[in-house]
Amino acid sequence: MSNRYIVAVNDEEQHALWPEGTPLPAGWREEGFSGTEEECTAHVDSVWPDIRPLSLRTSLAARGGAR
Repeated sequence: MSNRYIVAVNDEEQHALWPEGTPLPAGWREEGFSGTEEECTAHVDSVWPDIRPLSLRTSLAARGGAR
């Protein structure tokens, strides 16, 4: 049987896989996707193409340095 995971996200829009049924650490919330490790990894790859934290992306965009 494969382990099940949820995709979690924090306020910086960073994503993580977390074992299903295990409480998330403070500052993290469920993103809404769950599945096997492979399914969750593929989902994260598709929804999180820019792994820089939100605060950095926002700062760079304000200075005109967004890519």
